Amino acid sequence: MTTHTDTATHSFAPERAPRLEWSRHAPEVWKAMLRLSKAASEGVDPGLQHLVNIRASQLNHCAFCLDMHTKDALAAGESVERVVQLSAWDESRHFYTERELAAIELTEAITVLTDGFVPDEVYETAAKHFDEAELAHLIAAITVINAWNRFGVTCRLTPGHYTPGQYA
Repeated sequence: MTTHTDTATHSFAPERAPRLEWSRHAPEVWKAMLRLSKAASEGVDPGLQHLVNIRASQLNHCAFCLDMHTKDALAAGESVERVVQLSAWDESRHFYTERELAAIELTEAITVLTDGFVPDEVYETAAKHFDEAELAHLIAAITVINAWNRFGVTCRLTPGHYTPGQYA
């Protein structure tokens, strides 16, 4: 039987088991990642952090992190509309502030390093909206969510069981 966060009765595909419960087998790495996450996010607005976490997780196809971060964002008061539109942010820019757009664009540039670098114009736009300390924390937060995504995707962590604030 498959368990999901919705209460409707549906015939879903069977739930995949995780490949590896890495946090159980490498608890010191898990704890270090939690500390790094906390340190990185201290200089980032919590609402902006939600957008960054969701967008990076979308790009990295990390279902576990998408489950977690969308639930946390919604529980914190983020609108469903902004969360849903985030995957097409460039076509729905009017849902976000210029500062949020700069962070989202920087998130994409750091997450998808197809050209091997973050374009100057993307970095310069972010630098106009964030002071150096804020920008340093934002870059760290984007880097950390990408690391979490890589654990989630590689270990095939199962989405659907997260409760908002569970890892806070």
